[in-house]
Amino acid sequence: MKDEVVKTKREEPVQIKVSDLSVIYKDTKGEAGTTALSHVNLDIKRGEFISLVGPSGCGKTTLLRVIADLIPKTSGEVFVGGLTPRQARLAKQFGIVFQSPVLMDWRTIRRNICLPMELMKIPKAERTKKVDEMLEIVGLKDFGYHYPRELSGGMQQRVGIARALALDPPILLMDEPFSALDEFTKESLHEDLLRIWRQTHKTIIFVTHSLQEAVFLSDRVIVFSPHPGRVTSIVDVDIPRPRSLETKNDPHFTELVAKVRSGFEGV
Repeated sequence: MKDEVVKTKREEPVQIKVSDLSVIYKDTKGEAGTTALSHVNLDIKRGEFISLVGPSGCGKTTLLRVIADLIPKTSGEVFVGGLTPRQARLAKQFGIVFQSPVLMDWRTIRRNICLPMELMKIPKAERTKKVDEMLEIVGLKDFGYHYPRELSGGMQQRVGIARALALDPPILLMDEPFSALDEFTKESLHEDLLRIWRQTHKTIIFVTHSLQEAVFLSDRVIVFSPHPGRVTSIVDVDIPRPRSLETKNDPHFTELVAKVRSGFEGV
């Protein structure tokens, strides 16, 4: 079964292609300043769970934001399903989950999840059905009429995930979504996220500083060098799925974490 899963994933088409990408931030005078990314090349296949790791300032979030069309590239190319990032954004090809869920305090959980659909003027009956589905997927079906202040940090982040999935994008971009949470909540959300990923078949790009988190969640871990950001290694995570917290006690899990660490310690 494991070999069948690996084979299927390898045969999937490339969904996101990054070619010789560089990003240079300009200084206050509009002149070239900090080089955030330098000649990055990366192919991500449909349905993969990919984590980006590396020290602070290595360009992980910059790459995510270029893909999401939140910031421009300086040189190179990025294609999302054959589209430019701008075309992909307009075509609603991805949902984004940030470090903070950024919920509207005056809206119920249902109405927070519903917001993207309201902006798209999706009919009310369809919105209602989709919100019910999203609440079920993230395990919050009994909390739809609560307000964000009534939920824990972990529950609020689940709402953020539900909202990102509301328009059914094929790609989910996640920028350190669990970094502000305690370890017990993180572990619960790790299992929740893997369950959601299995149910929805999304392509996920996940930015994290945690090597253990990256290995536990991912099919591949992309390791970035310190500033300026370059891809120094790509680690295939060949741990069978589905995974549980017991996976972290496997000696091979520890070996893979060490392999990821060595990817930027030797730079």
